[in-house]
Amino acid sequence: MSRTPIENHASLRIGVVEFVAPDEIKVQLDLDAPDGISANAGVPREFPRINSYVLIPNEGGSIVCQIEWIAIERSPFPKRKGYQDYGLIDLPFPLRKMKLAPLGILKVSSSETFKFQRGVHSFPSIGSSVLIPTDLQLKSIVESGENRRVYIGNSPLTANAEVKIDPDRLFGRHLAVLGNTGSGKSCTVAGLIQWSIEATEQEENTNARFIILDPNGEYAKAFKEKATVLKVGDEKNSLDVPLWLWNSAEWSSFTQASTKAQLPLLKRALRAMRNEEFAFETDPNLKAKKFVGIILQSTISSENKGEPYNGFPHNKNFTERLIIWNNSLENFDLEGDNLNDLNEMITELIQKHKEVQNNGWVNYSEFTTTEIVELIETIRTCYISLGGNEVELYPKNEDIPIPFEGDIFLSYLEALAQETGNEQYLEFLIARIRTILADTRMDSIIGNKTNIELDKWLEKYLGASNKTSFTIIDLSLVPSEIIHVTTAVISRIVFEALQRYRKLNEVTLPTVLVMEEAHSFITRYNDNSEGNASSTCTKVFEKIAREGRKFGLGLVLSSQRPSELSPTVLSQCNSFILHRISNDRDQDLVSKLLPDNFKGLLKELPSLPSQRAILLGWASELPILLKIRDLSIDQRPQSDDPDFWDVWTRKDKDGQVVEREVDWKDIADDWQEKSK
Repeated sequence: MSRTPIENHASLRIGVVEFVAPDEIKVQLDLDAPDGISANAGVPREFPRINSYVLIPNEGGSIVCQIEWIAIERSPFPKRKGYQDYGLIDLPFPLRKMKLAPLGILKVSSSETFKFQRGVHSFPSIGSSVLIPTDLQLKSIVESGENRRVYIGNSPLTANAEVKIDPDRLFGRHLAVLGNTGSGKSCTVAGLIQWSIEATEQEENTNARFIILDPNGEYAKAFKEKATVLKVGDEKNSLDVPLWLWNSAEWSSFTQASTKAQLPLLKRALRAMRNEEFAFETDPNLKAKKFVGIILQSTISSENKGEPYNGFPHNKNFTERLIIWNNSLENFDLEGDNLNDLNEMITELIQKHKEVQNNGWVNYSEFTTTEIVELIETIRTCYISLGGNEVELYPKNEDIPIPFEGDIFLSYLEALAQETGNEQYLEFLIARIRTILADTRMDSIIGNKTNIELDKWLEKYLGASNKTSFTIIDLSLVPSEIIHVTTAVISRIVFEALQRYRKLNEVTLPTVLVMEEAHSFITRYNDNSEGNASSTCTKVFEKIAREGRKFGLGLVLSSQRPSELSPTVLSQCNSFILHRISNDRDQDLVSKLLPDNFKGLLKELPSLPSQRAILLGWASELPILLKIRDLSIDQRPQSDDPDFWDVWTRKDKDGQVVEREVDWKDIADDWQEKSK
């Protein structure tokens, strides 16, 4: 015979509410409530258990609460029904109490299904019954939410329910995987990628893109032939980040260029390289053409701003520019009617619009539209007669990735220093660049590689069209002097490429950028460290964190020291997977990620075993303690703990022989780059 709802509630009851507040509810457990194992929910289950769930029925369904603590309070023995007082004295009796944190509402969606919804809009009253949930209700709490596509683990607190996530939520709004070394972060990251691809059931035809920045060289083992591994010294898949890919900020941070004297000349040299102006103008005709071109640019710009038509000060500024141009044109000893006509016209405009009054003030009257149009046409005619083309007036920016030779760039910079008389200010800058070009360790990564085409570079790092792409960038052998610049350049180019993809196609190309050991590359910085290579790298990731979602670039950070991460980047992560964290500073930072009523769950962080984690944020309806799925040995990154005992005893736990032979000659030859 089936039970009525009232009988069913009675069998699941464990206590009553005795205190209610918006962020906490206190419960007194019944005398006959389970004290170790609960069987009244249908399946034997541990109860009471910290961070497990209980239900409080109300008019909207049932309030889902998480157990924060359990305690015993010594109280008088409760009155016993059916007994008279015969003068017996009762000793103090231990009553069990619980503190609960309200999480949301579990609603009945059909006769056999439930749906969990975050937030509580109606709180219980004193005396309301507290129930232990059934297995179906527990699973409904964890297995709620839309588009649960990727299975990542099981929740031991909710009847081993499957924890599935929506990749759009997980990757689209950035993810941080945090925990101590050895807690399972790398396996979690590798698993998330592999399980996401497996869930599509398409394997090679997913059109998915994952780029893993790997400072320790551990992910190649996890993906094997599926991934393209780019590393230093590999002839087939070499790590190439040529100098011409660097923008002015990256050049400035690496060369430590001063903002006053060195940076302007560095940018000028870069502009010359991008525009293929490898020599200085010595022909007077070319100098005149360049000068007239500057006049044309400036006049058109002023006209667009309306400066010639305004009174003081804009009209004054424009008139003073005319005076300077007039004096400069007289220095060109050239024969040509157009140049003379231009000079005469500027002289007439100056005389017409500059009147010196008796009181010493200068009155700058407004120019007419006709006068300015005629001036622009005269300048344009003069510019064309000198061999100019208006397309040349708008040179390429210094940050456009156009190839150039490093040696030519250095020679141009040296000549520029001599021409401007700034040799003493550029001496250190030039020496720094010369050191880069001469260093054989760096040459294979950033050397003169003008034969590399930008589209081929993008295909190598971002993958081809309509094809699954795993690109692992092994940074383990990149010299420390350029590792931050290398990481910054790769990440920035990937981001800017996706920006341009959306601009041209009006849709995004979803891509995931994984940064392992993120605390080494996305560090906190202050005003004193502004402008160095580390802060420049951090700024690239801060921009990706703020704007990447709009262009389809998702960020996954893996770090064992969250307190050292850039607050800007961490604040933009909307989902978190937290493994064991024992450091006090890191725990304090992580605790700020959750509302106060969830803090109890984070108290388990210091004691979490490997492979256990807490999922919280945008990817999950509520924080969940879960056991991450198992990865086979051949799918795990090469991040296992060192096997000291097996090597010492030459035998593993299965009795297999373990040998580690050493040939230091091979290592020395590789280190010294000796040919075999």
